[in-house]
Amino acid sequence: MFINNFDPVAFQVFSFEIRWYSLAYIIGLILGWFYCNRFLIKDPKLKNAFDDYITYIIIGIIIGGRLGYVIIYNFKYYINNPLEILMIWNGGMSFHGALIGIIIVTIIFCKNRDSSPFYFLDLVAVTAPIGIFLGRISNFINSELFGRETDVIWSVKFIKIDSLNRHPSQLYEAFLEGILLFLILNYLYKNLSRQSGLISSIFLILYSLFRFLVEFTREPDPQLGFIIFNFTMGQVISIFTFLMGIYLYFLKYEKK
Repeated sequence: MFINNFDPVAFQVFSFEIRWYSLAYIIGLILGWFYCNRFLIKDPKLKNAFDDYITYIIIGIIIGGRLGYVIIYNFKYYINNPLEILMIWNGGMSFHGALIGIIIVTIIFCKNRDSSPFYFLDLVAVTAPIGIFLGRISNFINSELFGRETDVIWSVKFIKIDSLNRHPSQLYEAFLEGILLFLILNYLYKNLSRQSGLISSIFLILYSLFRFLVEFTREPDPQLGFIIFNFTMGQVISIFTFLMGIYLYFLKYEKK
């Protein structure tokens, strides 16, 4: 059993706090940009386009992730406290909301550039596990999105929460949605024939599957509880994104 008593603040400059969660977003974006430019994109023109695209990604992640959390996970609270929607430094971001945000800004970015949105979405899919891994590690440090009670020997006591031994569900997700997903997608991207959209579809399928499974060990959101059939909101949404991935896969495979 491990005792989690990490400080969510990485360091402080005068009265300004730099939190691990903020660093996870920043470092994840930087590493993703570097990895694409260094290893995945060979055409100089596409490298320049990708540099411009990063700004769109940041906007999509922030706006989509925040609105996704507000609408999906805590709408009742924020409808009564609308000004707090802007206070993203207090936490509250949704992966699925960020996913929708990225898709929308990618379509906008490619509309007048004669480029396929799936080319850029495939690049995001290959590198997204880097940011997901760092994000889940920061969730663990922050003692948030913690697991359900358990007696396994690798259980963690989040003393900022309670005195129960819990699953380190954040670390499960960091491994599955971060490390394992990164290895699988990069292998497919580099070793199979590249068909725009196939990698994006496989990302949706595998991420949704991993997220659905880990949610069985993760404590449901207290404001929502279980939604249906003892499934959490994360599991319900993962079912839809899984089906979307299956549909996209066969759509792109038939075109190939």
